[in-house]
Amino acid sequence: MVRLVIFALLVLALAYGFSWLADRPGDLSLIWEGQIYQTRLIVAASAIIALIAAVMVAWWFVRLIWTSPHSVTRYFRARKRDRGYQALSTGLIAAGAGNSLLARKMAARSRGLIRADQEPLINLLEAQAALIEGRYDEARSKFEAMANDPETRELGLRGLYLEAKRLGANEAARQYAEKAADNAPYLPWAAQATLEYRSQSGRWNDAIRLLEQQKAAKVVEKAEANRLHAVLLTARADDKLESDPAGARDDAQHALKLSADFVPAALIAAKALFREGGIRKAAAILEQAWKAGPHPEIGSVYVRARSGDSTLDRLKRAERLEGMRPNNVESLLVVAQAALDAQEFAKARAKAEAAARIEPREAAFLLLADIEEAETGDQGRVRHWLAQALKAPRDPAWVADGFVSDKWLPVSPVTGRLDAFEWKAPFGQLEGPVEEGSTAPLEAALKTLPPLRETRPESVVNDHRIIELERAATIAEAARPAPLTPASTKPAKPPARQRAPVTPEPKPFFGGLPDDPGVRDPKMEPDPKTRLRLF
Repeated sequence: MVRLVIFALLVLALAYGFSWLADRPGDLSLIWEGQIYQTRLIVAASAIIALIAAVMVAWWFVRLIWTSPHSVTRYFRARKRDRGYQALSTGLIAAGAGNSLLARKMAARSRGLIRADQEPLINLLEAQAALIEGRYDEARSKFEAMANDPETRELGLRGLYLEAKRLGANEAARQYAEKAADNAPYLPWAAQATLEYRSQSGRWNDAIRLLEQQKAAKVVEKAEANRLHAVLLTARADDKLESDPAGARDDAQHALKLSADFVPAALIAAKALFREGGIRKAAAILEQAWKAGPHPEIGSVYVRARSGDSTLDRLKRAERLEGMRPNNVESLLVVAQAALDAQEFAKARAKAEAAARIEPREAAFLLLADIEEAETGDQGRVRHWLAQALKAPRDPAWVADGFVSDKWLPVSPVTGRLDAFEWKAPFGQLEGPVEEGSTAPLEAALKTLPPLRETRPESVVNDHRIIELERAATIAEAARPAPLTPASTKPAKPPARQRAPVTPEPKPFFGGLPDDPGVRDPKMEPDPKTRLRLF
């Protein structure tokens, strides 16, 4: 485009010059060797321009003849190179399609037409063909050659990394990934693998440094980078919690600035502040996290913030959480547990039933079983609630790649993936179609709840003494002789002809330990006259 504009400007300038000379006529005289040559000015200007053009054409023709051997050589070389690149392109397509025979053929043709030092893609084509054919040693040698070349170092390291992962050589894969990340932190695969390896080994500082390089290179999105940064800071704070509470507090608070709803960071920040005596600041952090999303761990830590509080004080703190998020399952369960600890069974039962109505899951029914055990001690009703808990959906937990953990972890123990744990139900429940007019699970459980049995009042005597006394009374009652039946009242025996065969009844076993004769039935004794009278 620029050249076209320049050419148009030159033509316009030349035309303007000719028009200017035509408007100003004149003669041009030249004396040379005594001869006078006279012509018009416009003719002389045209002759000069024609002469310049002729000289340029002549120079181009001479230069063309002079450089013709080199031009011919370059033409055939370019044609050969084009054929080589065509073969290389065909080979790469064949390798991607899995055609190892055509890929190997095109690789050999490309090497014959193009030098490998001029086109490193030939090594890649040969490595891919070797991988398809199962010759992994040859492919690995090709990748090593590419890794030694500065132009193809990243490609070779990736090939070696994938081969190490295939063979299960995790240490070699880690070294290749770290080498690639050090040379080029903008490579997503190298940075991600190195970040996971450093996180698995607990090198949180190196992992955070690499993540900052990725963020500066814009390899990851800002939101994702902030989330991963918060996870790494929380993991480092967890390691510092026992030895350096101040450092753990700073890291956890920084993580909360990056991700305000990150529950593990809020818990660690609160625990660190508890160790430093900052109960109010810790409570404020937990309250803010509770407002963002109620979590049972936050509720448990908040209720037990002060170790010297009574159960009624803990109940008040639980009710404060419920006021922040009313009509929430976690809020109701926290209040129900605190009321159970405070022996306020009516409130505990009401809150637990309300939680079960909102979301009938395992924790609500287990809490109802605990309330029943503490209040009535009726084992039938306790087993009823436990049976409902077995049929109810499971409670949310920290789950990563099918692994359920009782606490949050920064890295998945199954795959080593960073930030893999999620707070969700571990397993889904297969449910059938719900019929119209079906009763809610809690209402159905309340209808089938066994009636409350009368329980004996508690005695001041120890339970083991009561058991021993009852056992002794049972033995004494069994040892007393049975009253003899008068002879006149005995029924007459049937005739021998009509007597049916009598099958002896099996004698039950009432045995006990070697020194315990057990309880015997007096009717089973062979002869009451030979029995010893104990009392």
